[in-house]
Amino acid sequence: MTVPIDCAYTIQGNGPPLFLIHGIGAARSTWAKALPVLTPHFTVITYDLRGHGASPMQSGEFGLAELVEDLEALRKRLGVEQAHFAGHSLGGMIGPAYARLYPDRVLSLGLLSTAAFRTEEDSARVWGVVRAMEEKGIPDILLTLTDRWFTDAFIAASPDVVEARLQQVIATNAEVFLNVFRIYADTEMAPWLHEVAAPSLIVTGENDGGCNPRLNRLIDAALANSELVILPGYKHSLLLEAGGLVAQEMLRFMAGIQAS
Repeated sequence: MTVPIDCAYTIQGNGPPLFLIHGIGAARSTWAKALPVLTPHFTVITYDLRGHGASPMQSGEFGLAELVEDLEALRKRLGVEQAHFAGHSLGGMIGPAYARLYPDRVLSLGLLSTAAFRTEEDSARVWGVVRAMEEKGIPDILLTLTDRWFTDAFIAASPDVVEARLQQVIATNAEVFLNVFRIYADTEMAPWLHEVAAPSLIVTGENDGGCNPRLNRLIDAALANSELVILPGYKHSLLLEAGGLVAQEMLRFMAGIQAS
């Protein structure tokens, strides 16, 4: 069994604990636009997945199970009994997988820009990106993903943010990046998502190609206690482009849970 990684983390704010889980080739800094909305109400724990940001990496392949155990190790290390959890993209798969294994620890879930119930065509498209990166290298294929992640208006208005995101991916260890991309491509929550009982907020962009409203409506239908929010016009990189808006939806949802 793989030993959990002691992931690098940051704690900010006051209130009930909230763990935020980033996606592929990102880091805890991806939550920067969301934090000003969340930290007045929650003790927010952001952390870097293994091999990302300042977190160390063990040798060898790892899977979704190892990422779940890294999160559990962090919870134990911080002495948190129960918390809210929210994740973006791959993080939106880690959160539900964690809640399935450790249901008593989870007050609520946020599934942000994530996917389940993929058709064969959907899966083939994701695996096509993985294979292309394996064959041609990450930088060459990465440029083709920019317009899948960001709206045209944001690309024009914030080229520095877009470029920083691309450089962040390129700076990530290539083996780690491809490893987590394979986890994202290979994970299918459909067979077990109905087992997750925690109140869940599902958020995606109207024009997110890989984590589109069609798949997120199926996620919403499968979960026992959930709400779906589709943000008009946005694509996959919701946190970088509309982090404050996403955080407002999270705050509204979690405040409703605490009030009930």
